[in-house]
Amino acid sequence: MSYVGALGGASPRDDVESSPARQASLRSHNLGVVARTIFASEAPISRAGVAALTGLTRSTVSRLTEELLAARLITELALPDDRRRGRPAVPLAPAVGSIAGMGLEVNVDYVAGRVVDLAGTVVAESLVAGNFEDSDPGEVLPLLGALGRRLLAEAAAAGLTMAGTCLALPGLVDTAAGRLLLAPNLGWRDLAPADHLGPAVLPGNTSLHVANEADLAGFAQSMARPGCPAGEDTFLYLSGGIGVGSAVVERGRVAGGQRGWAGELGHVTIEPDGPDCHCGSRGCLERYAGIAAIAAAAGLPSDTTATELAAAAERDAGARAAVDRAAWALGIALAGAVNLIDVASVALGTGYVPLFPLLEPGITEQLERRVISASFAPVSVRPANATIAAASTGGALRALETVLDAPAAWIEAGAATG
Repeated sequence: MSYVGALGGASPRDDVESSPARQASLRSHNLGVVARTIFASEAPISRAGVAALTGLTRSTVSRLTEELLAARLITELALPDDRRRGRPAVPLAPAVGSIAGMGLEVNVDYVAGRVVDLAGTVVAESLVAGNFEDSDPGEVLPLLGALGRRLLAEAAAAGLTMAGTCLALPGLVDTAAGRLLLAPNLGWRDLAPADHLGPAVLPGNTSLHVANEADLAGFAQSMARPGCPAGEDTFLYLSGGIGVGSAVVERGRVAGGQRGWAGELGHVTIEPDGPDCHCGSRGCLERYAGIAAIAAAAGLPSDTTATELAAAAERDAGARAAVDRAAWALGIALAGAVNLIDVASVALGTGYVPLFPLLEPGITEQLERRVISASFAPVSVRPANATIAAASTGGALRALETVLDAPAAWIEAGAATG
């Protein structure tokens, strides 16, 4: 897969008669094209393969590849014995154990962190369970900061260089300012998380990137590993815990809307006079389809897990009715979203995976009834990857995007500090 189009539609060029500034710009651009092409390839790819996909000359690809190898962004793989005769094409792949990103996450019932390297290997991870509903960020974020420092120490002991840190929060986030505006279920409002994490949680001189939890979980769902899209690159992702979040993933990128706040499906109104919601409205989807709301409707404790809820629904009519009502509400909300944004599939993630066999029929029934295009193009509903703290993975991948977006800058920074 070529990333020429993904890099803004500009084609790679081999111009040589140009000013030094122009040459530097071309080198930076072409380094990005070569790096993205290697990372996007599902299987290891040769220099000749990169040249064929990008349109760059083999000599240019070879020169840029050497820079990426020296910077430990990529690696050369050993050839099988039967391919060592003649002049074999040496396969290239993302480097293992060299550069990593860290994702941190706060959710209502846990804080978590994960460190992932350029090859997609999880180098270190940790999850601390708790009840953080209506909590004090001045207590929770330092706890997360301590967790992050432990993960950074593990990564350093393994010899990795950290590219950055991304924090996932369940609410409205001003990503440009690095501020959380509102997290209804946490009870947090208008704060700068970096001010509370404590010292030494950010690697080097990097800044903290803050993003929405569902957006990062959806991004993780769209990627097989750093820089390599998964099979389906356009879908609506839905996360479910106490709250309900969603992300519109379009061609492997999360479509955040004008201010980055798109995807608040959990606060779409199902019934105008329905139960009060933490957000200040009434009848929101998460009051019907959040895991805690389903448990309450089933007469079960508020800390009932999705797995326990699924087991209860198999043996108890009241629990099954609560799950069916959640499926009804989810189907109504999802049908409206599909009519608006036109996606072909919905991925149910996080807490919904254990409940998927019970939820899918009711959701599909509403989609078939309410999506105007359903008779021409049915919408598929599928379970997402059952990854605990998926937004932590998404945060780590997002941190590594800074390397893939500007490998020239990364190479130059490494040279300056080396």
